[in-house]
Amino acid sequence: MDRLLPERPDIYLDEESSVEKIIICQPTTSYSVLQSCSITVSIPTFNGACRITKVLDHLKLQTGVESLNWAVVVVDNNSNDDTVEVLKDYGSQNSLPYHLVCIPESQQGAAFARQRAIQAAYTDWVCFLDDDILPESHWLSSAMEFIKKVGNVAVFGGQIHGKFEAVPPKDFHRIQSFLAIRERGNAAHKYDPARLILPPSASWVVRRKAWLSAVPSRPTLGGRARGSMIQGDDYEPLIHLHRAGWEIWYCPDMHVNHHIPSWRLEEEYLVNLSRGCGLCVCSLRMMGVSAVQGPMVFARVTLGSLKRLIHHWLKHRRKIDSDLVLLCENAFFLGSFFSSFYFLRIMLRPKI
Repeated sequence: MDRLLPERPDIYLDEESSVEKIIICQPTTSYSVLQSCSITVSIPTFNGACRITKVLDHLKLQTGVESLNWAVVVVDNNSNDDTVEVLKDYGSQNSLPYHLVCIPESQQGAAFARQRAIQAAYTDWVCFLDDDILPESHWLSSAMEFIKKVGNVAVFGGQIHGKFEAVPPKDFHRIQSFLAIRERGNAAHKYDPARLILPPSASWVVRRKAWLSAVPSRPTLGGRARGSMIQGDDYEPLIHLHRAGWEIWYCPDMHVNHHIPSWRLEEEYLVNLSRGCGLCVCSLRMMGVSAVQGPMVFARVTLGSLKRLIHHWLKHRRKIDSDLVLLCENAFFLGSFFSSFYFLRIMLRPKI
């Protein structure tokens, strides 16, 4: 029997959860204090003990929000390191301008962690940061300003810059979006969900009401887990929101830096990542498609992906093996073609 989370009648804990697992990381904070917050910043993390404090340090240095009552909720996504202890120590040893809380999510995958964050929040808007994303000092104040201007907007994201430990390969800009880098200029504009041009969850601001009304509680694409590199888990809720009539926007005044260690620029990782970005394409394209339209969309995705794969290989076949960026592009197109078969596998697997 599921049990109610204290002071949140709409949030349930599963049978194996306990109230004690809702970790209050500061002596001056209680879970009830979160009810009065104006905005929540959520950080999903898996084994982030060595990364999470850097993010918290950057949040501690936010400017222009000195009078704001806000919370940082870290979602521990089934970590097996010292993440929780690190958070407790950090909360007890630092004077923080925000309330710091940690909540558990045992289902592996960032999509499940984000769902837990939305469910647990009290505030109208929830900001998301990955545990390797370092927000610049005006990030939160810029988000608060943009919230005042938005109309029918469910999600917006800002600029994500790369902070590299090693020099990226030549022509890296062609594949930098696979590492969640977004630098789309200095003018605010709508994203284009129909073409899968969308902001990554590494730096989101989400209207909670819109998410709860439009996004299924159980995602199709759970995110990277147990060695899987299949992407698309952050695009899935945005597509649901778009189909429900909400808009997705780009806010150029919000800046964060994505810390990218040298191993994430190595060939094996980048090729696997690129293939994983392709493998979700058909699943994303088929979301919300009617039974009548389904076969046509499926055929268009499959044949279109095959066409792009053949065109890319014919054009660059003599250089692919010696050019990492071309190799990654080829892996993406290959993954995109096989995404049709991955989609069928998802549809045919037994429903639990």
